[in-house]
Amino acid sequence: MEYIVDRFEEGIALLEPAQGPLRTEMLPRTQLPAETREGDVLVLENDVWRVDAEATAARRDKLRRRFERRGE
Repeated sequence: MEYIVDRFEEGIALLEPAQGPLRTEMLPRTQLPAETREGDVLVLENDVWRVDAEATAARRDKLRRRFERRGE
């Protein structure tokens, strides 16, 4: 299952499922890769979290295009 990093609060990462239903998962920041940033797509594989760089880039590009269309 994929999750999106919504934000960090006091050492806690708040994650939202990439595919509904909307429910926030909370994890200690230390359980995630050090390079994890807000908006990253995370995948849990064999009990280890990893950043899906390809999915993250595609998601950021999609959001960027959406905001550009709004500004036209």
